[in-house]
Amino acid sequence: LLLTAFTAFVLMALGLDLGIFHRKSHRVGFREALGWTAVWAASAMVFAFFAAPRWIQGWGSTEATSFVTGYVVELSLSMDNVFVIAVIFRYFNVPESWQHRVLIWGILGALVMRAVMILAGAAVIHRYHWTLYLMGAFLVYTGLKMLRSTGGMEAVDPEHNPVVRLVRRLVPLAPAYDGERFFTIHQGRRMLTPLALVLVVVETTDVVFALDSIPAIFGVTSNAFIVFTSNVFAILGLRSLYFVLASLMGYFRLLKYGLAIVLVFIGLKMLADHWLKAWLGDYLVNVSLGFVIGTILTSMLASVILGVREQDSADGKAS
Repeated sequence: LLLTAFTAFVLMALGLDLGIFHRKSHRVGFREALGWTAVWAASAMVFAFFAAPRWIQGWGSTEATSFVTGYVVELSLSMDNVFVIAVIFRYFNVPESWQHRVLIWGILGALVMRAVMILAGAAVIHRYHWTLYLMGAFLVYTGLKMLRSTGGMEAVDPEHNPVVRLVRRLVPLAPAYDGERFFTIHQGRRMLTPLALVLVVVETTDVVFALDSIPAIFGVTSNAFIVFTSNVFAILGLRSLYFVLASLMGYFRLLKYGLAIVLVFIGLKMLADHWLKAWLGDYLVNVSLGFVIGTILTSMLASVILGVREQDSADGKAS
């Protein structure tokens, strides 16, 4: 019943967003994107602290904090996804006025895929609790690998995406865009447009990122409803977050290190969950939230400070 009510709320919110406020595709400016990012973030907080306590019996401060922690983790990991999507759009030369349409369908697809992965993950964890330790080890490995990685987002090459190769081999692909259409008629044949190929790349990229983010949020809480709802709110804000961050990619070069540290922290927390709960009790949720937010903000602040210093140094040399 709760899941049905929440799904109805999400569909209503998407209907208002896409059917009224964003009926026509256009270039989304920074101020508009920042405003919608704030709206979705505020909606998540209203749900956590006001709506959910009225809907759900037993929802208290611990559940609210777990939701906020999961939301921050998912939103933070989505930032990495945003930068990759920006590279994909640049690679395929997608006009800014069309990017909004790709993101809409990408987010709808992501909601369905995340729901399936979360329900499957919750079922597996409920039956085989030891899989949490496997997820924890995977997150530690992923975080350490990210810390050692020296490649930037520019290293992303959609052309080597195996799904792209498979689509090009199996499905007729038009040689050029046809406006915002995903399908077109070319030489008498119905074909996919390059914009549809971009959507495929965006969707497969989200699946890859979900392999990190889904285990990460199960490291925060095993409550499937909290996992699902925090994921949904993070994904709903992803479209506007993209237009906020895409133009600021250069300012957050250290963000990936902050995300890596968060993944390692959550992974270690999952591995030592039994002992940490015995030691910290209910305070563990608050400690996790403080560490995640502090690490992300520190990495972003350090990125901005580094960028300003490099700019000042370059200006000094130029003068």
